[in-house]
Amino acid sequence: MAYIDHDFFSKGGEMGALMRAKDWDQTPIGPVEKWPQSLRTTLGILLNSKFPMFLFWGEELICFYNDAYRPSLGKDGKHPSILGQKGEEGWPEIWDFIKPLIDQVLTEGEATWHEDQYLPIYRNGKIEDVYWTFSYSPVNDESGKPAGVLVICNETTEKVKIVKELESSTIRYRNNLLQTPSAMCVLRDSDYKVEIVNNLMLEIWERNEHEVVNKPIFEALPEATNQGLEEILLNVYTTGERFTASERLVRLTRKGEIVDTYINFVYDALKEHDGTISGIVAVANDVTAQVEARKKVEDAEERARLAGEIAEIATWDLDLPTQALIYSENLATIFGHDKSSKLLRTDLHKQIHPDDFHILQKAYKMALQTSVYKYESRIIKPDNSIAWIRAHGKIFFDENSTPLKMIGTVMDITDEKNRQQILMKSEEKFRLLADSMPQQVWTSDALGNLNYFNKSVYAYAGLAPEAVDKNDWLKIVHPDDREANINAWMEAVNSGNDFLFEHRFRRHDGQYRLQQSHATAQKDEDGNIQMWVGTSTDIQDQKDFTDHLEREVSERTAQLEIKNKDLINMNIELQSFAYISSHDLQEPLRKIQTFASRLADLDEQNISAKAKTYLNRIEVSAKRMQTLIQDLLTYSRTNSADRVFVKTNLDEIAEEVTSDFSERIEETNAVVHFDPLGEVTVIPFQFRQLLHNLIGNSLKFSKKDEAPYIEITAKRVLGSKLDIKVNYPEKIYYCLKVTDNGIGFDAEYNERIFEVFQRLNTENEFSGTGIGLAIVKKIVENHKGIIKAHSEKGKGATFEIYIPEL
Repeated sequence: MAYIDHDFFSKGGEMGALMRAKDWDQTPIGPVEKWPQSLRTTLGILLNSKFPMFLFWGEELICFYNDAYRPSLGKDGKHPSILGQKGEEGWPEIWDFIKPLIDQVLTEGEATWHEDQYLPIYRNGKIEDVYWTFSYSPVNDESGKPAGVLVICNETTEKVKIVKELESSTIRYRNNLLQTPSAMCVLRDSDYKVEIVNNLMLEIWERNEHEVVNKPIFEALPEATNQGLEEILLNVYTTGERFTASERLVRLTRKGEIVDTYINFVYDALKEHDGTISGIVAVANDVTAQVEARKKVEDAEERARLAGEIAEIATWDLDLPTQALIYSENLATIFGHDKSSKLLRTDLHKQIHPDDFHILQKAYKMALQTSVYKYESRIIKPDNSIAWIRAHGKIFFDENSTPLKMIGTVMDITDEKNRQQILMKSEEKFRLLADSMPQQVWTSDALGNLNYFNKSVYAYAGLAPEAVDKNDWLKIVHPDDREANINAWMEAVNSGNDFLFEHRFRRHDGQYRLQQSHATAQKDEDGNIQMWVGTSTDIQDQKDFTDHLEREVSERTAQLEIKNKDLINMNIELQSFAYISSHDLQEPLRKIQTFASRLADLDEQNISAKAKTYLNRIEVSAKRMQTLIQDLLTYSRTNSADRVFVKTNLDEIAEEVTSDFSERIEETNAVVHFDPLGEVTVIPFQFRQLLHNLIGNSLKFSKKDEAPYIEITAKRVLGSKLDIKVNYPEKIYYCLKVTDNGIGFDAEYNERIFEVFQRLNTENEFSGTGIGLAIVKKIVENHKGIIKAHSEKGKGATFEIYIPEL
């Protein structure tokens, strides 16, 4: 093997020499000549560092480490074989834990920090319990994207072991009081200006560096004043005596609030060469979590037991030499026994499904190598029902690598397995249904890579399934639509919004036809996209029909414009007719009435009785015609007058209308009673006409032997709460009710009564033209309202009016 000299290997100690001598051509990373500059630079830093460092590089996460890291691998272990090895192959015993951390750093591009983390590794010929304090940091390649993960670590096994020991042979868990790497700052001069501060101290203070550097400490941290720290600092600064505090209660800011915090800290005088004190070095450690944990240690086991029961997780502790088994009560219930049952390990093994027992054996063999014990299998309960369990555990060894104890958990995962089976069946049904649909159906993964087409896609394109590559499906899309198609699809994938796009697909006959494609993201409970389901529908015929329809609509619109002009001209003519009706027609009537009156005043000798009868009939007919013309004019004005809505007091209008009928009310001893009607936005003169017609009708159609009684009430009700269907259920409606005790009418006329010229009684009984209620209805419609009539013959009438408030 040729020896290659590279500068970045220089001064690298033993590991630099090993890297220089290694045949990298036989590794996934390839020859050194092809290594990127980013890798070379990182290795140069790593090899020349005196701090333990480890590097995972590239897609295979190739392993590198320096001399300072070498002792952590022990003897008869991974060194030097792990150099250049894939991460998964080099660290099988902890890969389940560290791989997600590596992925997180590579994906998010942010460093992670772990203190006194338990990670057992294989070294010195066995799996050893090891604790680490380490940081994972991204290493970017030339494109600026993370290509590797730099691990800066320190083994803290001895420290952690001193802090906490295994407390009992029953179900107990190691409680560790985490001793974090120290936070540090340097305070200069007598006003204690912050000269240097590290990130851990900034985290304790909850400040950014620019907020504290070169500022007096109590100016930068005003919440720390008046807590006795001023006197302590002054004593250290003036006497040089060290001050040490353990779990000192200090009020500090946490998430915007000042709370109790427990701190271990040391103040040391910072002395110059001549012995003068120029500042103070402060080293601190936030131990709030440890203090609170210690205060809760008395009930820790009880809470752990309750947590296991709530989560339906059973715990067990097995002494391997004696096979003595200690377990929580719910383990027996998981296996189908009473809580009080006394079970041996052999009893539980007998319940393992025969077809799955090899899974346990394989899991135990693997645990003897990695200490991690886990499997899933079926069990047969005493009632012969089948259930699924998931077991997780850990084997503990003595100094001779002899297995002593197993501690673990068991969960009933029957429901989870059933859901998985249902999901598989659902997917089969989905594919069967999709294949039977004429629409083109397709799916993709969360990143937008298409992974399924139904049969319609192949039938439409006239291609066999193997001819349509899932990564090259754009072949059937029109070339002019492909770029826009890709851009729209990726925008949907990145945003999570629905994909909706129109493009052309090549049909089996070579013709391109317009398709509408729609895809929706399928998300989990946390809103994370799991997959996409989409359809494509041929809308060419629909598009052709729409274009044809638009042409017809355009032609029809032109015709309507002509009709509209004709309608405008007709309205002008109707207005002219209204003028003639109001002036030219009424003028001859007045003359007829005048001359007929004069004839009636002539001497009786000159006019016969028969002539007087004729004259009376002329006067009555003329009067009826005048009334008819006035009512028609009122109806016309109701339809065409300017509709100016004004907030109006209806009590005042009711008073005015009642005053208009004062003589008639007095003649008939009528009573018009109305509750406070309040204010409402209406067309005032039209609403006056409405009340005038309704009250007039009630007085006109009263019973001969009974004084008229008219009651007017009002209320406001939400449209959706009314007993009738209204156009605006979300609005408040002003509801006006007019009730009388008159002669009433048959219920069959409830709707017809509002028609023009509709009369229910003879002219001899009651005068009128039959237009009054038609005017009322038109006024209500002008207010976008609804009017209803209710009555029975001889039992009076009720009119209900519903007006939506503006």
